[in-house]
Amino acid sequence: MLMNHTNQTEDDLFSCYSPSVVGYRYFAVLWGCAVTITGTVGNLMTILAFALDPRLRTRFNVLIVNLAVADLLYCTVLQPISVDSYLHLRWRSGQLWCSIFGLLLFLSNSVSIITLCLVAVSRYLLVAKRALFDRVFSDCGLILLLMSAWALGLASFSPLWPVYVFVPQVCTCSFHRTRGRPYSTILLFFYFFVGLGVVGVFYFLIYRRVQIASQALLRYRFSRRSSRKKAASSAQRTDDSGVESGMAKTCSYELSSQGDLDPNTEEIPDEKSSKSTNSSSMALNPPATRHPPDIVPTSPSTTPAPTNAAPSSHSPTSGDDEFKRVTRMCFTVFLCFVFCFVPFLLLNIADKHNRAPKVLHMFCANLTWLNSCINPVLYAVMNRQFREAYHVLLTRFAAPITCLWTWWSTLRSESPGA
Repeated sequence: MLMNHTNQTEDDLFSCYSPSVVGYRYFAVLWGCAVTITGTVGNLMTILAFALDPRLRTRFNVLIVNLAVADLLYCTVLQPISVDSYLHLRWRSGQLWCSIFGLLLFLSNSVSIITLCLVAVSRYLLVAKRALFDRVFSDCGLILLLMSAWALGLASFSPLWPVYVFVPQVCTCSFHRTRGRPYSTILLFFYFFVGLGVVGVFYFLIYRRVQIASQALLRYRFSRRSSRKKAASSAQRTDDSGVESGMAKTCSYELSSQGDLDPNTEEIPDEKSSKSTNSSSMALNPPATRHPPDIVPTSPSTTPAPTNAAPSSHSPTSGDDEFKRVTRMCFTVFLCFVFCFVPFLLLNIADKHNRAPKVLHMFCANLTWLNSCINPVLYAVMNRQFREAYHVLLTRFAAPITCLWTWWSTLRSESPGA
C-alpha cells in the first residue's frame, strides 16, 4: 500500500493532466513537431551555409551561427521531449533529465540573448567606432566572446540545479517559482529585461547614427547642386569645391564604412567578373586590400564623384543601403525574440498564484517555441546571400532524389508494359 501511495505521488508530481487541456494538447503536439522539423533543418542549413559558402564566412556571421547553434540545441534535443510530455500530459523522463532539461533550456535562452546583445553592439561599433570594432570583434576576440557567452549562461543557471522541477502549468521542466527566489528573479530581470533593453538601446543609437549620416549626405548633395547652378567666379568655385569635398569625404567615408563586414555585401566574384569587381574582405582571415562589392570605402584623399554622373553600384549610398538591410534583419530577429517571450513573462509576473487558465499558460509557453525556428526563415527572406546559400544546399540535397526519379521514370517508359 505504501508503494502504491508512493507511485501515485510520483505520478502526480510529473503529471500535467487537466480536462481543460486534453483537446489543446493535440495543437501543442502539432505545433511542437513543426518547430522541431523547421528549426532543426533551418538552423542546420544556416551552419552548413556558413561552413560551405566562402561569402558567408565573416566575423559578423559567426554571431549568426552562434545563435543558430543555441536554437539547434533546443530544437533537436529539447523540443522533442516537450512534445512527448504534451502528448502524454506527463513527464516520462525522470527527475535527472528534468534537471538537465531545465538547465539546457535556460542555457539556450541565455546564450541567445547574449548573442543578440553582441550583434547589436557589433552593428553599432561598425557604424560609430570602426577601430574599436576591429579590436573587439577580431578573430581572437570573437572566440573569447562566444566562449564567454556559453560560460556565462552555464554559470548563471547552474546554481538553480536543485530547484529544477516539472511545472504542470506549462507541462515542462523549469525552476521552481518560489524555491529559486530571489536568485531566479534577479537572473530573469538581468537577461530578459536589462539584456533585451540594452539591445533596443543600441538599435536606437544605430538608427540615429544612420539618420544623421544620411541627412548630412543629402545636405551635401543639395549644396553641390546649388553651387553648380551659380555662375560664380573660378576662385569662388575652387573654394566651394574644397569645402564641399571635405564634407563629401567625411559623409562618404562614414556611410561606406557602414557596409563593411555585412554578410549581404561580402561576395567572391567568378572568373568573368574578377577583373571588374573586388571580392569580400571580411572573412575570418581576410586580405587587407580586399573590399566588399558594391562598397568602395572612400579614403580621406578620394575626391567625390561628380553629382551629374550616373549612379554607380559602388557608391557609398549602396553600402549604406546594404548596412540598413542587414541591420533591419538583425532588428527583426530581436523583435521576434521579444514577441515570443514577452507574453509568457508578463503572464508569469501577473499571475503569481496560478489563477489564469492552464490553457493560457501553455499557449504562452508554446509561443516561445517559435523563437528557435523562425530565424532561418528571416535570413532567407531578408538576406540575399543566405537565401542563395540555402538554395544551393537544397539543390545539392535534392540532386540524388531527382536523379533517382529521372532514372525510375526512364525505366518505366522503356519497359514493355508502359
